[in-house]
Amino acid sequence: MTDFKREGNPTADFGIIGGTGLYDMKGIEGLKTVELNTPFGRPSDAYITGSLEGKNVAFLSRHGRGHKRLPSEINYRANIYGFKMLGVSRIISVNSVGSLKDEIKPTDIVFPDQFYDKTYRENTFFGEGLAAHIGFAHPVCPDLSGLLYKTGKSLGLRVHDKGTYVCIQGPHFSTIAESHIHRMWGCDVIGMTSATEAKLCREAEICYAAMSLVTDYDVWHESEGPVSVEMILANMEKNVSSAQNIIRSALKVIPERSESTCECRDALKNCIVTHPEAISPDTQKRLSLLVDKYLKSAEKGK
Repeated sequence: MTDFKREGNPTADFGIIGGTGLYDMKGIEGLKTVELNTPFGRPSDAYITGSLEGKNVAFLSRHGRGHKRLPSEINYRANIYGFKMLGVSRIISVNSVGSLKDEIKPTDIVFPDQFYDKTYRENTFFGEGLAAHIGFAHPVCPDLSGLLYKTGKSLGLRVHDKGTYVCIQGPHFSTIAESHIHRMWGCDVIGMTSATEAKLCREAEICYAAMSLVTDYDVWHESEGPVSVEMILANMEKNVSSAQNIIRSALKVIPERSESTCECRDALKNCIVTHPEAISPDTQKRLSLLVDKYLKSAEKGK
């Protein structure tokens, strides 16, 4: 079986997931393309690595360059495991969402702190002989998300520091009835990708923050027209430069991860319930980047 362990020094500390426009920004140096194969197959596209504001970063186009994949077709597990193979410890996910609240307007930016997941897709690395159950009460990294919000605020942008993101399977937009129910539940924005990424990042002990770019009012707003691809793309284009500015400015001031107070880096501690002797060598090798430090410490404690 192929060994998927990370080799040598980390290629990048920061991962950025979004569209191709995100890595077409000023100031990036030493761009390289990195093709990876993971225990979960191929990621959506090649990773683009480089240096931005003195930090090593890796970009990935979530839907593939040219937007080739539906939200339900994305290989989320390969995408996040690939970042882990590159040494990434913090991920900024840039995504488009619809607003479910009057006060959250198109072209605003929301940094959600909660998710309601309605999807039915692969959203865990575990199973097939290795069981683990992570805590997920607080699904985003408060340090990373808080820094991004403060950065956006300092730049004079319309940003919101919290909110509940309801994640739907897609690719269809909501019916009016569904949109009103999501509002009744107290959700703030609606999208199709972030909840899945957040769960996998927590299992991979990667800090995760979502930067949700509001493109429309979903379909509940009586004074707005129905959501359309044209509307989304037009407002997304307006927001891309704002997202770039937040990322660039945040990287200038972000502290080392060792200075962080978050619990993301040890999220798997005491969460693996399968006895080490019951885990097959192939399964352990497949998940080596995630579980080795815990299984080896268990062996030492015998």
